[in-house]
Amino acid sequence: MNNIRYLFREGVRNIWSNRTMSLASIGVLVSCLLLTGAAVLFSMNISAAMATVEGTNSVRVYMDKGLPVLSSLKVGEQIKKLDNIKSCQFISKDDALQKVMGMIGQKDSTLLKDMTGKDNPLPDAFQVSFQDLSKYKNTVAQIKQIQGVSSVNDYSDVAAKLTNLDHLVTTVGFWIILLLSLVSLFIISNTIRVTMFSHRLEINIMKSVGATNWFVRVPFIVEGVFIGLLSGLLSSMILCLLYDKLTGTLTSITLFSPLDIGPLQWRITLLFLVAGALFGAIGGVISIGKYLKKEGGEIVEW
Repeated sequence: MNNIRYLFREGVRNIWSNRTMSLASIGVLVSCLLLTGAAVLFSMNISAAMATVEGTNSVRVYMDKGLPVLSSLKVGEQIKKLDNIKSCQFISKDDALQKVMGMIGQKDSTLLKDMTGKDNPLPDAFQVSFQDLSKYKNTVAQIKQIQGVSSVNDYSDVAAKLTNLDHLVTTVGFWIILLLSLVSLFIISNTIRVTMFSHRLEINIMKSVGATNWFVRVPFIVEGVFIGLLSGLLSSMILCLLYDKLTGTLTSITLFSPLDIGPLQWRITLLFLVAGALFGAIGGVISIGKYLKKEGGEIVEW
């Protein structure tokens, strides 16, 4: 028990003795974990958005601007006669304007109150749902050919763009994270090497009296693990804070609803702690491995 306390105490003391290098290690590892977490959360949000887009079986069909209401209703009748149409609900431009006013709030909707009727810039529209999602593109193409239809919000294009964006972020993020991971290991290893250099006489004495390599190695691994744990805790706190701020802003200015990080927060913290501790331990093992092969006198001369 005394040996264990000694080894852990030495590991923690090493961090304070070389606090400048330790802070540098923590800074780089925090950056690496933050980028990793940000890339994963971004990919999760993209996947959720794609599932919503691809899972919908309805589209919004907009009429030409200035098209009379009666003509718009006739277009709706033509849409209903197409195959694969489950429902076709008319949305007047005044109703659409009222919905916009409700979304932006009473304070900002003052300028829109006088735009009802002829001054309303919005077009009439139909919310059209399909029976068979496999015929989505074909049905959209048929709707676009109807005279009086201005545009259709085709979600398949949005899904394709989201997929391309997800692939781009995944590829770029992978190489950035890989580079930062190597830098993190390099700095942690050098931080522990500095500690080893300052303790080379103690290592020489311990090896001379028969201390095993693992007894010598443990304090330096503990140093790396503590650096990793501190980095994991800091990065998880920063990531959750920034995510909450960013998603709060996005929700207020867009219709997109990001994933709620609340239920995932403890998992993120746990994964970051494990990843940080693993990085630190690997850095400790790398830095001390080849020097334990030296004999006592060689260590002192190092």
